[in-house]
Amino acid sequence: MSLAASSAAVSTYRQHIHRRLIDEVGPALGDPRASEPSLRRLVTATLDRVLADERLPLSETEHKALREAVHNDVFGFGPLDPLLADDTVTEVMCNGPDAVWVERAGRLERTETTFVDDGHLHRVIDKMVGAVGRRIDEMTPVCDARLASGARVHAVLAPVAVGGPFLTIRKFGRDQLTARDLVASASLDERAARFLARVVEGRRNIVVAGGAGSGKTTLLNVLSSFIPAGERIITVEDAKELQLRQEHVLSLESRPANVEGRGAVTIRDLVRNSLRMRPDRIVVGEVRSGEALDMLQAMNTGHSGSLTTVHANSPRDTLARIETLVLMSGYDLPLRAIRQQVASSLDLVVYLARQPDGSRRVTHITEVQGMEGDVVVTADLFAAGMGGGPLAPTGIRPRFEHDLAAIGVDLPADLFVDSAGR
Repeated sequence: MSLAASSAAVSTYRQHIHRRLIDEVGPALGDPRASEPSLRRLVTATLDRVLADERLPLSETEHKALREAVHNDVFGFGPLDPLLADDTVTEVMCNGPDAVWVERAGRLERTETTFVDDGHLHRVIDKMVGAVGRRIDEMTPVCDARLASGARVHAVLAPVAVGGPFLTIRKFGRDQLTARDLVASASLDERAARFLARVVEGRRNIVVAGGAGSGKTTLLNVLSSFIPAGERIITVEDAKELQLRQEHVLSLESRPANVEGRGAVTIRDLVRNSLRMRPDRIVVGEVRSGEALDMLQAMNTGHSGSLTTVHANSPRDTLARIETLVLMSGYDLPLRAIRQQVASSLDLVVYLARQPDGSRRVTHITEVQGMEGDVVVTADLFAAGMGGGPLAPTGIRPRFEHDLAAIGVDLPADLFVDSAGR
């Protein structure tokens, strides 16, 4: 029998065996007093007995595959378990039960993984979101959650998902990447890495910008690693993704409204409350609404050295994007006042772009230098060459250099020597 035929045979019996198993051991699976080893022994014994009773026309190899598939359904996330365990997979996308795609090395590919039916995929989604106290059903058909591994989960059910359910899982590496790793993969220039380490140490306010999937969170993790030990750091995120290694870190996570539309805790709520928690620095996973105003005010009123990310298409567009987000705060602020707030609060924009080959690279490190008339003035300190050339200094030194020197953080001259030796 071919591999495809064998897989089809296993899938044919999988749902039936799974349902019989749940009928017999379902109450035990929901008992909080039962230990996982005892549950595994119970499920294994019951599964062996059910398979013996059914006398399925399967080979020994197919029996083994069926047993493993049912085990994954009961204790894990079914057919997704092998993909979640595969370190080469960075994203898993289920476009319904029969179309599972993954991202490897920045490129999409379709897998042979399938679910039995819509209900099977729905049960896996329920298990994922239920594990973190979230809910998804016809009343609330969209849900964001995270797995114990830190992977971010986004699920959409019918009727919103036409042809669904849809499930997207963004994974994060088990080993946190370092600046050295980014330099080794050509995602970041060595001199730029040294520069960023010094400006984080020197408490400059930094926005990491880029498109979806450009590596903003990864770079934010790297920048956060440069924060000196002993500082009190508060992180604010929709779903916890940051992996700070410092000792004094408090993590806040937003919460959606319940089925009655109550109890929501937004990113803006958390940013405001973090100011009352005596932070040395605030790290916001992403600003995407009115919390941009609160973040700018925090940066400008004693919480220097704070970090955040924003979706944008260029360094210049980053500032325009932040202006738009501030306008979403509900305050009728003049545009000039917003730009003054941006210019006085932000020091650097670090921009990433996803390359045609799927790699992610820092293409600009841009200083926000202040205002001239009604325009926010910027200057590229590092920029990638035309046509995807490597990131390199432009020869421009930052205006805040003397401020860093005053607190004992030096910027060596060799960091800014351009290709012409200037």
